Amino acid sequence: MANYKNEGFDPEEVNALKEECQAAGKSFIYVEDDDLEVLESGECVHIQFPGQYQGQEVIYDALMYTLRLHHSSLVYEMAVEEVQKTYPDYIPPEEREAGYKIAPDREEEAETALTEIIGEIEDTETVKVQEHIETDTDSDYGIALDVCLNAEDITDEVIENFIRQFKANSLSLDTTLYSFTSEDDE
Repeated sequence: MANYKNEGFDPEEVNALKEECQAAGKSFIYVEDDDLEVLESGECVHIQFPGQYQGQEVIYDALMYTLRLHHSSLVYEMAVEEVQKTYPDYIPPEEREAGYKIAPDREEEAETALTEIIGEIEDTETVKVQEHIETDTDSDYGIALDVCLNAEDITDEVIENFIRQFKANSLSLDTTLYSFTSEDDE
């Protein structure tokens, strides 16, 4: 048995994935990822599927998400950076470590500013996004794909369609630039 630096290129691993896919009746499997709470939203999935890369069978390890999710993430990051210019001690709740302290009134001011900045960024359409795929051939496992698609949700049908086109090298990404607002969510 050959020793592979990247197990996602190991024929035994690829065959095991093919068997899992066949048992599931799909061309892919879902990957459980406790670090990504957004996977529960339907707007983001972590999957693996077998495919070809430079004539060799490989496992593609893909994170797929919607344009709306990508847009809201970029808007949020931009707004947090802006808020931290005025409130340098403000750390968003998802990044706080145990023991983090901020005065409640200061936190409320920062949160209010954050909401206002998000609204301003959305109103001015400062952030625009489009479909894209980023490929990482230096991934720890197989080949990593970062896939952003213009879909309401990332469903089995959306995934199967993507994989079919990806494998056939017939994928055509939408290059239109989109912007979203939080009100669109309601």
